[in-house]
Amino acid sequence: MATASTAVASDPIQYEVNDHIATIWLNRPDVRNCVNWELLTQMAERVEEAAEDPDVRVVLFRGRGNTFCAGADLRMLNSEFVGTSTASLKLAELSAKTYDRIHTMDKPTIAVVEGYAVAGGFELLISTDFALCADEAQIGDFHIRRALFGGCGPIYRLPRIMGIRKSKELMLTGKLLSGKEAASPEWNLCNASAPADQLDELVADFVEPLADKSPFCMKITKNTLNRGLDADQESLIIMERMACNVVHHSNDAKEGVAAFLEKRDPAWTGS
Repeated sequence: MATASTAVASDPIQYEVNDHIATIWLNRPDVRNCVNWELLTQMAERVEEAAEDPDVRVVLFRGRGNTFCAGADLRMLNSEFVGTSTASLKLAELSAKTYDRIHTMDKPTIAVVEGYAVAGGFELLISTDFALCADEAQIGDFHIRRALFGGCGPIYRLPRIMGIRKSKELMLTGKLLSGKEAASPEWNLCNASAPADQLDELVADFVEPLADKSPFCMKITKNTLNRGLDADQESLIIMERMACNVVHHSNDAKEGVAAFLEKRDPAWTGS
């Protein structure tokens, strides 16, 4: 079993790679994994590491202490880091850049949610490709409850996930959804939920068919789907045809066909 780890106990972010699966752990359980400058900086570094590692095929985001992330550490809002507009903008830019990198990464990303995923934790959730949650999780935007505004994607990502009316209901009321509600057809915010003691099993089953696919084809397919959300129909048709042509001439496509004909498992090269 191939394993790599930088899980230092005191680090606000811990990083593990196991059998092509990278896990980025938020590690401030005493404050429900609230985001401070140090955590955000380390998260940005680990996101980039996972994105650039050819051995990593899927990236998970999880929280220590049976909770995902309760947003920004509010003590930071009055600190030297965000005490001025210039410093506040610097924090917002790093947050947005990190969450955008998660969203546009060539590899599938998954939020695994227990406990609270609110405010900045909610923004992290909607930045990933998939979300799996415990039935009992508590999920919501929450910013409006503190007269704050989320600057990391809810305005342009959330309506694309669940539609404009449900997005307004969630953001303008500050309501919380259980994990089970979030995964229901009514909200369509998470892909699936399970009782907390079955969450790891749900994650393993969900990840398996993602991790064994061609990294090259995964990259092209994910990026085309993301960009297609903002393209007109004619541009999307052209984009789709170009992506099809590129994929079909890749080494992984040739290997996929050969493996099928030879009745064996494919050995992907990611090219």
